[in-house]
Amino acid sequence: MKLCRYIDNLLFVLCLGAAQALHASDVVSSQNIGMELAQDIAYESVLACRKDGYSVSAVVVDRYGILRAALRDDLAARFTLEIAERKANMTVMSWSDSGEFRELRQDIRPELNHIDGLIVMVGGVKITSGGYNLGAVGVSGAPGGELDAACARQALENLSERIEFAIE
Repeated sequence: MKLCRYIDNLLFVLCLGAAQALHASDVVSSQNIGMELAQDIAYESVLACRKDGYSVSAVVVDRYGILRAALRDDLAARFTLEIAERKANMTVMSWSDSGEFRELRQDIRPELNHIDGLIVMVGGVKITSGGYNLGAVGVSGAPGGELDAACARQALENLSERIEFAIE
């Protein structure tokens, strides 16, 4: 009798554990960029280009491509906002800087440019911390994508300590 009760209890515990394992991924947590950091990265990107005499827009998207912050300098063309966002989206889609992806995947570049929200141009830079992909910043408006990317990288460098310790 005691053996049967012991086996029943053991089976109950095993079934409970199995049921819990089956539902372990019902809720997923992830690291993502916060609004304040996103705003500061966009602001620092615009300032970095402004110091070099360029009027640009900077857009920060989170790891899922959702817009978190967007800034357009006073004299930047209105189209630079959309281009910057599309560069950032390309970066989160590929998880590589948009210029790097552009070089590596020239074979599919024309097709990707026809997907809404993406553009394969230099100027999107990934934002990472502690091994996590937090999002991306896209910059547009400087005379050339390399200059756009340089402004984004300068912003990330200016905020590197804060970004580094963003993941606890």
